[in-house]
Amino acid sequence: MSKFTLRRALCAAILLPAVALSQAAPAQAPLNVGFVYVSPIGDLGWTTQHDIARKQMEKNLAGKVTTKFVENVPEGADAERVIRDLVQQGSKLVFTTSFGYMNPTLKVAKQFPNVKFVHVTGYKTAPNVANTNARFYEGRYLAGVLAGKMSKSNVAGYVAAFPIPEVLQGINAFTLGMRSVNPKAQVKIVWVNSWFDPGKERDATLTLLGQGSDIVTHHTDSTAVVQAAQEKGKYAIAYHSDMAKFGPKSQLAAVTHHWGDYYTKQAKMVLDGTWKTSSTWGGIKDGMVKLEGISAAVPADVKKLVQEREKALVAGTLNPFTGPIKDNTGKVRLASGTIDDAGLNKMDYFVEGVQGKVGK
Repeated sequence: MSKFTLRRALCAAILLPAVALSQAAPAQAPLNVGFVYVSPIGDLGWTTQHDIARKQMEKNLAGKVTTKFVENVPEGADAERVIRDLVQQGSKLVFTTSFGYMNPTLKVAKQFPNVKFVHVTGYKTAPNVANTNARFYEGRYLAGVLAGKMSKSNVAGYVAAFPIPEVLQGINAFTLGMRSVNPKAQVKIVWVNSWFDPGKERDATLTLLGQGSDIVTHHTDSTAVVQAAQEKGKYAIAYHSDMAKFGPKSQLAAVTHHWGDYYTKQAKMVLDGTWKTSSTWGGIKDGMVKLEGISAAVPADVKKLVQEREKALVAGTLNPFTGPIKDNTGKVRLASGTIDDAGLNKMDYFVEGVQGKVGK
């Protein structure tokens, strides 16, 4: 055998196993992940935090996932259409990020049993539908402690979207936190009946400030509340995102939400073939909720108190919903102990210290 022939034979012996291996184990195609957003991504707010998490997931799983999103999708029939379109465009995992997407998600999921869905802030599951929520009320409680220490009028204003349990938990936890350090404190509510309507949010804020509130907060998606407080020289506690750039003098702190690690975990389990339906409710200790961006206007002793309460929440030695708890009609809702998760998810009342009626 010539040297040339021998060389060819050796090369073939080396290359053939590699060729066979590449034919036997093709590279896994990236997982197509879809997102449905209830409001525009914008600069800051609820949807912004979810889009930050989407990008974090892409970075964490570089080359393994591709994503697409549809923003500003109304809850209801439009949501169902958008969710279905994402699946038909190839999404094998779909995150639906608003409470009102729950039933549309379940309906589409039933039609596509091989696709995985995760609904955010709901409470229903199915074999191919998981849900997740955050214990926003923990951050709200800390915000209330801060507000109670910083208010001079003893009145805080709260701009709220809809009277659902998640929103009521936040209002009540904020009030309980505020009254834990300022028993005379009162919280006034204005409902805007929308998750995202900057005009209504601004008008509601101005109304509350006109009624004597010297601190405002919100359970809505835009920066309008913080901006209005900045204009009027009053304090605000932001929600969803740190909004200090829109209210550098008004923002005392922000209750923020963080979904990136959770989204990454869900996508990785789909890729690994280990995904199962589940219900997740993470709080401060899980990194899903934070109180951050505390202003320099907050005295050191107040900041220290808030941090001590935060440590107690993480340690499990403090629960905002510990009895006795009365509603704002004087009825005892909890004589002792703590409200369990089932009770939180059915919350339909205001605690003592909140002015007004639920939904009015």
